[in-house]
Amino acid sequence: MGDFWSLARGMFRYRARVIAAVVCSMLGAGGLGVGLLGAGPVLQAILEPKAAKTTNLQTIVTGWNQSLGGVIPEGVTQALPTGPMTAVVAIVIALGLLTVISSVFNFLHAYLSMTVVTRTIADLRERVFAHVLHLPLHAFMRSGPSNQLTRVITDCGEMGGGLTNLLNKTVEQVFKASAAIIAAFVVNWKLAGIAVVAAPIIYIVVSRTGRAIRRGARKGLAARGELLRTAGEAIENIRVVKSFTAEDRESARFHESNRHYLAHDMRVRTAKAISSPVVEVITLFALGTLTLIAAKAILDGHLSAKEFITVLASLGIAGGCLKPLTGLMNELQAAGAAAERIKELLNQPAEEGYADTRPALPRHAQSIEFQGITYTYPNAETPALRDVSLRVRHGETVAVVGPNGSGKTTLLSLLPRLIEPDPGHGRVLVDGTDVSGVSLRSLRGQIGVVTQETMLFKGSLRRNIAYGAGEPSEERIREAAAKARAEEFILARPGGFDAEIGERGSGLSGGQRQRIAIARAILRDPAILILDEATSMIDADSEAKIAAALAEFSRGRTCLIIAHRLSTVMHADRIVVMDHGRIVDIGGHAELLARCNVYRLIAEHQLVKAGAGGAEAVGAK
Repeated sequence: MGDFWSLARGMFRYRARVIAAVVCSMLGAGGLGVGLLGAGPVLQAILEPKAAKTTNLQTIVTGWNQSLGGVIPEGVTQALPTGPMTAVVAIVIALGLLTVISSVFNFLHAYLSMTVVTRTIADLRERVFAHVLHLPLHAFMRSGPSNQLTRVITDCGEMGGGLTNLLNKTVEQVFKASAAIIAAFVVNWKLAGIAVVAAPIIYIVVSRTGRAIRRGARKGLAARGELLRTAGEAIENIRVVKSFTAEDRESARFHESNRHYLAHDMRVRTAKAISSPVVEVITLFALGTLTLIAAKAILDGHLSAKEFITVLASLGIAGGCLKPLTGLMNELQAAGAAAERIKELLNQPAEEGYADTRPALPRHAQSIEFQGITYTYPNAETPALRDVSLRVRHGETVAVVGPNGSGKTTLLSLLPRLIEPDPGHGRVLVDGTDVSGVSLRSLRGQIGVVTQETMLFKGSLRRNIAYGAGEPSEERIREAAAKARAEEFILARPGGFDAEIGERGSGLSGGQRQRIAIARAILRDPAILILDEATSMIDADSEAKIAAALAEFSRGRTCLIIAHRLSTVMHADRIVVMDHGRIVDIGGHAELLARCNVYRLIAEHQLVKAGAGGAEAVGAK
């Protein structure tokens, strides 16, 4: 539970509210204890009529005042009525008012505590999400995005449930139980002490079941993450699922994940279910023993009925307050499992280079160099890149081609440091500066990236074009859209640049999404442009126009292109041919056709002519 308490300290950011909540809970519980003690004279009037005739309010209050050290002025006590019935009526009215006041304090405690918990969990979610965004890419490759999402949403929610139980319900029940137990000890400490013997046994039961709950809850949260991943994959790829009539297959996958989650959830629920009945049995035996001892003491004249009922009522109220604590402790154990997962995530190191202490990289103006790069993906047996070296001059356009899995995208992902070379196996230099030693913001801020998988966000077209560019002017946004050949279809939509699109760019064609992404890259005014098959979704009619726009925009910039169209390759200054994670040749189109078998096969089977719509391969000529 150390991780839980570590995260729970976040509540003390709202220290004043926490203290106020605890004080209100104490005052509310204090009213309960005073009420139990004040009920004694009423019980005496009912159970012992002869003794009650000599009872009066003045005598009762005077006795209380002496116990409290004389805090009530003597004139006040002397002014109180002396009639026995008047005393009972006054005490009942006072108890009613005390109940109302206690209820007000209980409300304030609940309101303040829930406010603290809600704000604390909101802070925690933001902290966890910000950390997730700064994790290196390999963290997502290893565990998947759904696992991270589960920790941000589900685990923080479980943590919130634990904090609510702790500050709201547990504090309230503990103070009420304490007030009732104190009242029982004040009336008859020997009788109350007998019942307390059961407390250690109850603690042992709760602690043992709690450990089982925490273990099961941790596994259950992991299974819930897998369930979310399975459902998310199917829904996000619903077009593919329907096209391949794979609905039954995805239902079966979800069924398997759901059953796995159910098994862990049932173990947790079994542990939770067994603890409460065991505690009830122990409590029942304790009260039964207490009743037998009290009955013997009453018959022997050593205990009055009033004391016995007061003690029994006080302990009964204490037991009623402590009984929910079994369930609350179980919930805290489940929250502890969530806290372990959250801390595990927060302890993962973020990407290096966001710290302000790292120097900024000046705008690229000389060269980009990959030196002896070897890179292995997490859990992979063989490297994706093997001792790759390449130097690109500033302003040069270099096309990278190769069979699927040859390492093209991996190589270009090293430049913005989305991935890092294997330790001790190479480095990436921009203008002679190792990018691992510069600020990530200054590095990525001068790189524009357009990938084959275009990611757009729910919102306006203007917002999507301006994404990552701060607050650009309307003129700059329109200029970028025009260069990307996107302005025409944008203005044709109702609302123009303010037109809303759905998640992942729904409502736009593949080519339109790609042109928005290109406009986004243009708006950043990057010194380096990375195009990862960026025109693969563009129709043949607009490809030439976009290619011309990119050619114009790339002047004075270094362009690294993963290409599958002949027009892109032909316009490159150099072509880099990759195969099995290595660079096998570098040159122009004609010379590579003449001497490189790998390139010749690529040209015959992969590169397509502009205007062919992806259907006509380019033969070696």
